Amino acid sequence: MPTAATGWGTDAPDQPLKPIQFERRDLRPNDVAIRITHSGICHSDLHTCRNDWRGSRYPVIPGHEIVGEVTAIGDEVTRHRVGDAVAVGCLVDSCMECDQCLEGWEVFCRKGSIQTYNGIDYHDGTVTKGGYTDHIVVRDHFVLKVPEGMDVSRVAPLLCAGITTYSPLRQYNVGPGTKMAVVGLGGLGHMGVKLGAAFGAHVTMITTTPSKGDDARDLGAHDVILSTDKEQMKAAATRFDFILNTIPVSHEIDPYLNLLGRSGRMVIVGALTPMPGFVGASLIWWNRAVGGSAIGGIPETQEMLDFCAAKNIYPEVETIRMDEVNEAYERLLKNDVRYRFVIDMSTLEQLPA
Repeated sequence: MPTAATGWGTDAPDQPLKPIQFERRDLRPNDVAIRITHSGICHSDLHTCRNDWRGSRYPVIPGHEIVGEVTAIGDEVTRHRVGDAVAVGCLVDSCMECDQCLEGWEVFCRKGSIQTYNGIDYHDGTVTKGGYTDHIVVRDHFVLKVPEGMDVSRVAPLLCAGITTYSPLRQYNVGPGTKMAVVGLGGLGHMGVKLGAAFGAHVTMITTTPSKGDDARDLGAHDVILSTDKEQMKAAATRFDFILNTIPVSHEIDPYLNLLGRSGRMVIVGALTPMPGFVGASLIWWNRAVGGSAIGGIPETQEMLDFCAAKNIYPEVETIRMDEVNEAYERLLKNDVRYRFVIDMSTLEQLPA
């Protein structure tokens, strides 16, 4: 039988988040039930709640950076046990039969991967509801193991910001000897700096804000460039092998392309909206390339968690109560967070029914 669940979500794009009662499905044979202990806040949550990208299905209960404890497993589950510390990211299902799924890139499932919230379940047609809730039921393949000894209160943003920045570094072999730049010091950018440094790259932070220079160095950056300083940008021409562009809004990319050396690549992970045009010569000259990268697949996400555990890498987080989420959204719009919010979901139980 379905089980009663409590979460926070919104009924309309112009409404704040509030408590919502709903039902989670009963366990299927390959399902895992998880009591959620921590849920990260991603900018995507805000965009979906406010229907900025269109297609939001209300009520929206967001959250795709989930950490918790296994409370029950289906009859066919062998990878997880009751009591395990586990995590769930942006996906909760896919066809598991197409070439992309079989190669560990479930995010690009030919049938269409099922998002953790605002997706349509293959089997019963219900709209998926995310991690701003007391518990969740997820297909076992999409449940990740939190390595033993990790601080579970700081893990949640790794499930989105972590894998979003880890995946392109792995795909393009960033490592010792790589001259890497990160554009934008926010939720994604600060993870790019930490991971790039952990991979052994020489990391430069490119920012518009002088005051972020010291912070970037504290996070592991070796150098800082102010993109508003024409002389600094000119001096850095052709310096980099790889640029991770985390700017979340539409912006000109020519100034950054000109920082790439021969066969250098810039990967965009932040901006999802239409971008301005660029000068073809910025690519053709020096054999440069620009591309994009989404989250990784499930195997790579587990690899990322294991890497972060081994290297003691965590996002910088501010922990909030469940009933502070609307204030957190307003602060997120002002970039007033260093650098990710995490909801302590135990506070959900302390709120009035």
